[in-house]
Amino acid sequence: MTNKPFEYKVNLVFLNIPNDRPDLFREELYDVPYLLYEVETLADGKKIVINKPGGKRNFGRLSRDDFMVFIYDTIEETLWLISHSELYDDLMYKKKYDFNSALRIVKGLFAVYCGAEPDDVINELSLKNTVGLPIDVIYKVYKWIWGQEDCNYPNKKGRWMSMEAILDAFNVTPEDLE
Repeated sequence: MTNKPFEYKVNLVFLNIPNDRPDLFREELYDVPYLLYEVETLADGKKIVINKPGGKRNFGRLSRDDFMVFIYDTIEETLWLISHSELYDDLMYKKKYDFNSALRIVKGLFAVYCGAEPDDVINELSLKNTVGLPIDVIYKVYKWIWGQEDCNYPNKKGRWMSMEAILDAFNVTPEDLE
């Protein structure tokens, strides 16, 4: 086995748990809290948080730039590892409920895709929630998932892969949204 370390900045948080009987040591380890980066606050007070590294492996090696995106409920203390498919399914639900409203959401999502801040897009387009997930959840989660995809696939489609699928589902092109 080859040891191939890579250079990377690390923030260290000291943790001291003395060794003990296996059952007691395990219980102490269960109590170690997750460490996450808070990157966004949602309208309902929940947080978008990321951890890095996210655990993705390429050719057996840890992907140094991967991270995972969660929604953290600060009241319930729960983490939701929201997925592409959950976001896509929600957009399709919105599309079925009210196509024109959903298309406006996709127009705003394309602006986020292009680099606009989610809250700015919501305000500029005067978007209102309909059925399903709140718009700020969709936009803020996608902002970070797309960042993750760009890091994982810098020389491939990255964020375009999911945006392209959404545009195809709505039968629109980027030019239609500008």
